[in-house]
Parts: sequence; C-alpha cells; structure tokens
Amino acid sequence: MRDALLDLHPKDFDIATDAHPEEIRALFGNCRLIGRRFRLAHIRFGREIIEVATFRAATDGSEKHGDVEHDHEGRILRDNVYGSIDDDVWRRDFTCNALYYNIADFSIWDYTGGVKDVERRKLVLIGDPDTRLREDPVRMLRAIRFAAKLDFTIADDVQVSMRKNRDLLSNVPAARLFDEFLKMFQAGHAEKTFELLREFDLFKLLFPETDAAVSDDDRYLEFVRIALENTDGRVAQEKSVTPMFLLGVFLWEPIQKRAEQLRSVEKMSVVQSLSMASFEISGLQQSRISIPRRFSTPMREMLAMQPRFDVNRGKRALRLLEHRRFRAAYDFMMLRAKCGDFDAELADFWTDVQSQNADQRAKSFTLPDQPNTTKRRRPRRRRNPKASKT
Repeated sequence: MRDALLDLHPKDFDIATDAHPEEIRALFGNCRLIGRRFRLAHIRFGREIIEVATFRAATDGSEKHGDVEHDHEGRILRDNVYGSIDDDVWRRDFTCNALYYNIADFSIWDYTGGVKDVERRKLVLIGDPDTRLREDPVRMLRAIRFAAKLDFTIADDVQVSMRKNRDLLSNVPAARLFDEFLKMFQAGHAEKTFELLREFDLFKLLFPETDAAVSDDDRYLEFVRIALENTDGRVAQEKSVTPMFLLGVFLWEPIQKRAEQLRSVEKMSVVQSLSMASFEISGLQQSRISIPRRFSTPMREMLAMQPRFDVNRGKRALRLLEHRRFRAAYDFMMLRAKCGDFDAELADFWTDVQSQNADQRAKSFTLPDQPNTTKRRRPRRRRNPKASKT
C-alpha cells in the first residue's frame, strides 16, 4: 500500500489474515510454511509466491502468551502469538507499513496515521523507538533502506534511538544480516544506503575493516562510491548484479593490506598473497555478515586475478581471457582504473583485445622479442630401401 500511494510498482504483494498458518496450508495444496521466529505461509502460483501472514498480538515475553521467546536484551527470538487486525497493527514497525487494503470494499484501513506520514515522506516508528529497536535491531537497517529507497526522512526520535542502540546490531545473527545486505545493496539504491549507514555509524558494525579503510583512504572511498553507483546503474537498466562483486569491493582494501603484510613476512607472489589474504579477511567478515560459499569463493578468485591484468604479453596473459571469472575480474579492474588505481592504457588494452579475432589476439599478446611465427622443421629425407648398404 505504501508503494501504491507513492505511485511506485510494488515488488510483491503480501496478505494478512486471521487464519492460522496450519489452516492456510489445509486450504492450499501449493502452500508451505516457513520461519521459526514468525510462522508464514508461502503459496506458490507458477513463478509467483504469495506470502500470507497471520494477524499477531503484542506480548510481554512471558510464558502465558504461548509460543514467544525473547533474549536478555529484549530481542524477539520467537513470536507466534496470534490475534486480530486491531492487535496486529501495533506490532508493525513503521506507520507507512501499517496500511491495510480491504478487498471487501476497496478501502484503506489506517490506524496509525500512515497515510499522512507517506504524504510527508517521513519514517515514524510505531510505539516507543527504544523498545521497538531492542525487540528487533534490524529495524535500524530497515529504516536506512526505506529512507534510501523512498527518499523519506527518518523521524527525529527514531534517529536519536538509532544512534543510542546501534550496538544492538552485533547481537543479530550473521545469516540474517546477509539477507539485509542483499536488500540494501542490490535494489538500486546502494550509494545512498551506504552514505546513510555511515552517517548513523551502522556501516562499521557490518563491515568494520572496510569502514576503517574508507575513513583513512579517500581514493578507496571514491572507488567504493563508483562501484555502488555502477551497481545502481545496472539495476536501473535491469542488468544482472551479484553480491559477490560488491563484497569484493568492500573487502578489496583490507585484503590488499593483509596481502602486503603476508609478503613482508614470507616470500610469496602477489597472487598467492592475495589468495591467502582473501581467505583470511572473508573469514573474519563471516562473524558480522555470513557470506555463503557460492559468493565467497568466486569473490576470492576475482580479487586474486587482479595482478594478472598487469601483464599483457605471453601465453599466460592470453589464457586469462578464457578464465571463467574473467568478466567479473575485468569489470572490477575497470572500476579501479576509473579512480586511478590501475593503469588506463592497460585497461584500454584489455577492453580492445576482447573484440579481436584469434589472429589479432595472438599478435597483441606476442612478446616484443618473440616474432609471431613458428619455425618450420625441415622434412626428413626418406631413406631409399633399395640403396646399397655399402
């Protein structure tokens, strides 16, 4: 409803009902139940998935309310206490997200002044901000995401509470934070999201090594911003984006510094040190944001390939074009060239060579002192079997 009021195309449609998840599953054979913290019903129609949530009631965390559990800081671990729409509305996070469209008479039910807040383009938390952020610290990241996506301002009391309670994010499971990372940085508003996260000192809780690096190095900060701008451009053009690429951007400088340390202690090549440093830094990052192996492995390969772009002669350089991660590594290298971290002439070489045919590439990669010809062997004279052996 929020997006519809803003003349935006909603990315999906959710349904709220008084039916319990088990009752929904009994009605639809194409339904499956998900979630532990919140039990939800996913009903599949072809490629579409309709998410159906049961109205819930507010609780105080005591056992008398049934299936509910909080941790020692007040964060909700499990909350499956069902109620009516009058109960459910007060459990929503922001007023703009607490709007119900009644299909019976096509009316909007607004309990919290959400329509007015949408018109004012303001994010207002329902209830006491400190309590609501302790219940679910991820609401701070949701506030940043909505502010960036919708061009909303965050209410003053919410801003104060976010700055006071930001350390609660360290108590959120790393796997859940990866899901939030995807929503924040893969939806077309990555650059503004990044700036807002830094403004509220939340980025360092997600990427501590990166935050320290961008604070110390303006050129690396420019590199990150260019990469985020590029990602937003690809989303706007409906091109594919992969979290592997941005994760590589965020960890590039910390990995380079660690690689330099490794080379100073032990004799190894730049590629070897980058591979080892990538493994170490991505391992440290797992404690904050859990990165699935299907993204961390190609990210390490992409970063380890960067020194190979420095060499544009010889068969090994030519084989780089056939590497399965070449395109991602090439795009990464081009971003480096934009901010002066890579030689512009070499970047042009790797751009031009991709449009050449096989013969042209062979000439392009030929070493200066190595002619692009193969020495023909003289044919061996066939021995005449009738010749005399004397």
